[in-house]
Amino acid sequence: MKLALYLPNFRDKVTVKELEDLTALAEDLDFDSIWTLDRIIVPETSDRAEMQFPFGMMMDFPPGMPVISRGEWFQGMTLIPWLAAKTTKIRIGMSIIDTPYRAPAVLAAELATQDHLSGGRLNVGVGSGWMPEEFAAASATDLFPRRHGHVRETIEIMQGIWTNDLFEYHGEFADFALSGFGHKPIQKPHPPIFFSGLKDPKRSARRIAKYGLSGWIGIQDSPEDIRRWRTEIERELNEMGGTLPENFDMCSMIWFVITDEDIDQTPAGKASNLLAGSARQLEDILKRYKEAGMTMPLLWPPFRDVPTAKTMDDLKRLTEEIMPKVNAG
Repeated sequence: MKLALYLPNFRDKVTVKELEDLTALAEDLDFDSIWTLDRIIVPETSDRAEMQFPFGMMMDFPPGMPVISRGEWFQGMTLIPWLAAKTTKIRIGMSIIDTPYRAPAVLAAELATQDHLSGGRLNVGVGSGWMPEEFAAASATDLFPRRHGHVRETIEIMQGIWTNDLFEYHGEFADFALSGFGHKPIQKPHPPIFFSGLKDPKRSARRIAKYGLSGWIGIQDSPEDIRRWRTEIERELNEMGGTLPENFDMCSMIWFVITDEDIDQTPAGKASNLLAGSARQLEDILKRYKEAGMTMPLLWPPFRDVPTAKTMDDLKRLTEEIMPKVNAG
């Protein structure tokens, strides 16, 4: 099982120094990758739990964000070139890029440059977004009902631009004549693409099968959730005459903290304490994740009340004390 750090650029308050320290540690600990979060706004209505939908449209959560609207966070996409300059070996990416906020061809060209800046270490995570208030802030209100189609076209345009000297596209969201877009990515045929599908395994399977995607990313998934998603994706692929690609990554963004004592692990849907608990509890659930088919948890530091120094100590303990037992099992 590989480890990834979900960099806490989205929280009530975070500094560049904290992000820098966490990044350096993840690279020192030989993590596979480090990911930022794509969040443009927190609506003021979130503070009163009056948003249109709960986080990720997941009914286990209240209709409010875990970060206050007056919070001081950093934009995830802007951090990617900075991470490329700050690191030498760890892979980098954003989980996930809400494609309707970006013009597909512009995004494809910018990501190709980012792959060069990182020396071919870019991961690309894509998804459709879920927050109508954020679509409005991104001047993309009209795309909300059509957001899943926008993801499809964005993947097609990225792959087309990345693998052809010249490329043209004529679709619903983009329409341009034969053009060149500069440097192709270093990685061939292109950077690995991860799809974030939180509600529909069939849709995820169709994306994976059609576009040869490299991974799936969920959020706060239990071992049972991972097994169900993997099983259903494999079933859909088999029905379409395909199989899960070799080295396919099953991932989930999961809140992470090591406690001194055991804590309540009673299942509570997406709000469960999955990777929050004692070292013994974390060892047990990571073994269950591994058996269920998870290949890489994205470790997500708490939004508040846990200092970065504590998270750094926890990451060291996880790597040095817990993971050797998990991987030996």
